Amino acid sequence: MEMYGCNTPPDGMTMEDAASGVRLDKWLWAARFFKTRSLATQAVNAGKVRLNDNRVRAAKNASVGDKLVISIGHEEFRVTILALSGVRRPAPEARLLYHESEESRRAREEQRELRRLQNTGLAAPAKRPGKRDRRKIKEFIRKD
Repeated sequence: MEMYGCNTPPDGMTMEDAASGVRLDKWLWAARFFKTRSLATQAVNAGKVRLNDNRVRAAKNASVGDKLVISIGHEEFRVTILALSGVRRPAPEARLLYHESEESRRAREEQRELRRLQNTGLAAPAKRPGKRDRRKIKEFIRKD
């Protein structure tokens, strides 16, 4: 590996990483989709992350141009990898590692709005149940 010149890899990567890619779980962690690498590994192994429409393992190397579908809770992100990094950086820098499609953003916003509208009729109780209220609740539940 040359000390100076264009043969040095970007920050946080070794020459092997630059040549072969970065582990998928490590990239997801560096891109700030998951708080820890172990959470990223669990999500990939559980099938919540698809690489180029295929289910993969966490040790699979991601490379520039790969398409990911990431499901986190109710939200689904469809992103294309623009850059590789094995180091977790601040959020503005992490957003430069990928590009999310416009239809993915729109779909997430629509789903968020639908969930918000479904929950508008639900109101929290004004106060916690008292002793008499708890007795009534227990009586109602035990009627079966």
